[in-house]
Amino acid sequence: MKRFFKLFRRGNVGDAIFQLVALLCGLSLLVIMFGIIFELWINTSLSRQKFGFGFLWSTAFDINGGKIGALTFIYGTAISSVIAILLAGFVGVGIAGFLVEIAPRRLNRVVGFVVELLAAIPSIVYGFWGLIALAPWLGTYVVPPLQAVFGWTPLFAGSYIGSSVFTASIVLAIMILPTVASISRDVIQAVPDTQREGMIALGATRWEMFSRAVVPYARNGIVGALVLGLGRAAGETMAVTLIMGNNAQIFTSLFQQGATMSSVIASSFGEASDLFLSSLLEIGLILFAITFAINVGARLLVLVFANEPRGGVRA
Repeated sequence: MKRFFKLFRRGNVGDAIFQLVALLCGLSLLVIMFGIIFELWINTSLSRQKFGFGFLWSTAFDINGGKIGALTFIYGTAISSVIAILLAGFVGVGIAGFLVEIAPRRLNRVVGFVVELLAAIPSIVYGFWGLIALAPWLGTYVVPPLQAVFGWTPLFAGSYIGSSVFTASIVLAIMILPTVASISRDVIQAVPDTQREGMIALGATRWEMFSRAVVPYARNGIVGALVLGLGRAAGETMAVTLIMGNNAQIFTSLFQQGATMSSVIASSFGEASDLFLSSLLEIGLILFAITFAINVGARLLVLVFANEPRGGVRA
């Protein structure tokens, strides 16, 4: 504020106003964030007083009996998000590498446009598509081979249900794929050509050049893309609500139904009241804390990677 008054006194009215507006815009983010936290904290007092910290690790979900826990929904959110980011991370970075290193310019534009177009599709459309088209296709062509090879494991045991964790995880992977692919493409494209030329001059293959010179240089950006995708997968609501089944249980097989924090809030909020409403808001507060922790963890990872030597050309 002192700088603002100094600029104002010197007659630099435009600079002073610009600095003040920029400061207010920056502070507005903090005000909004703390406002959300404050409102959630105030409106969850009933749930916090009744359940305490046991709410975090309780699997109970008896609304009429007044026994509600969040662990079931935290578990469903974690499993579906991790599976989604594993699938989307591998495919997304592969798409980015193809577009930057291999694809001709015309194909690059077409495929890049299609990838970005996927991000504009509403989540409810993904949900309907996953339930009507993807689930039957998976049940016919994907699930039988998986059960034939991995049916002895708990993850792929039992009968396949169309509205299941398996289907929801794949739909989530498709939904976050544009985020991972587009950001990874931008950071890979920003790698200096000297990195590539140096490796090629040493006799490296295209794969060796990409894996040893390009990816280490773009590592921070790729990690950021994966974290953004993970954050979206954890907070996705409508598609998961339609596909996952909203069954509050600790599932052992991906072919069973489950529920996430966002899906139980979306499906139950309209009819909730009193203790149940307070519990749903506390689940929302936990989801907010988890996404915040994901972003803080990403920052720490980027700092760790940034302090390491850059991936350069090595013989």
